[in-house]
Amino acid sequence: MRRFLMVVAAGLLAATFGDFAHAQADSSDAKEKPKTAALGEPGPAWSKLEGVDGKKHSLADLKDAKAVLVVFTTNHCPVAVAYEDRLNELHHDYKEKGVELVAINVNNIEADRMPAMKKRAEEKEFEFQYLYDPSQEIGRKYGATVTPHVFVLDGKRNVAYMGAIDDNQNPEKAKTHFLRDALDAVLAGKKPDPAKTRQFGCGIQYE
Repeated sequence: MRRFLMVVAAGLLAATFGDFAHAQADSSDAKEKPKTAALGEPGPAWSKLEGVDGKKHSLADLKDAKAVLVVFTTNHCPVAVAYEDRLNELHHDYKEKGVELVAINVNNIEADRMPAMKKRAEEKEFEFQYLYDPSQEIGRKYGATVTPHVFVLDGKRNVAYMGAIDDNQNPEKAKTHFLRDALDAVLAGKKPDPAKTRQFGCGIQYE
């Protein structure tokens, strides 16, 4: 009987410790996987990110914008490069409508660091903000996975759209312009439909 009770007690102790260890593992996993941007929820804010203009930029600086277009992009990716002219066009077409376009680069390879960003911005005559986050924190918070990956923040800075710019890397073959449709909907006080599309491009190189 005594032996039986000892076995039961040992079993209960193991079960309790096992639950505790499992809880600890879950807690650790939660810390390693930060919550990412979700439709209808506030878009993660960035603060004091350096731009190619040599200045520090924050989301709070854009408080007067009717919408903010966040584009995770980079210099070396051929897909991102294919969309650079379209980003320029989006900026020019929507700037006067109250939309601020902010491009953010979080890759840390030499071809994507600030010197290369400045050169690229000059070559392509970017007039929108092009920011660098070597910590990669803002990319993780948004859950950005590829370049380009876009997020539209509405007037309340909630995420209204996320995904692709359009349906084809080749501008001549693009038929559905998801991002433009989403921006038009937000500016009209409506919800984009679709509000989420599948992004495609080069995978972001998180460290």
